[in-house]
Amino acid sequence: MDMQHLLKQAERLRKDFADLEERLAAYRCEGTAGGGVRVEADGHGNVVGLAIDPELAASGDAALLEQAVLAAVRQTLAQSRAYRDEQRASLTGGLPLPEF
Repeated sequence: MDMQHLLKQAERLRKDFADLEERLAAYRCEGTAGGGVRVEADGHGNVVGLAIDPELAASGDAALLEQAVLAAVRQTLAQSRAYRDEQRASLTGGLPLPEF
């Protein structure tokens, strides 16, 4: 393999990873829980939205609200991780890479 070919491959891989970062930033997934909590996250695992039904908030049951928020966050982040891992695997051919 010549050096020029290796450089082209490296550049293509750099572009592919940049494209992946854009897809992860644009991706949205949603989790719900407790009949009134909705959480939205991007493909990087950043929570970008939280909605709580006013009736649930007004119920006065803080423990129920806390549990619902945690459940919705966990559900959403699991979806985000699954999408990210799937996208990374398609880019690396399934080769496990450290977090980036």
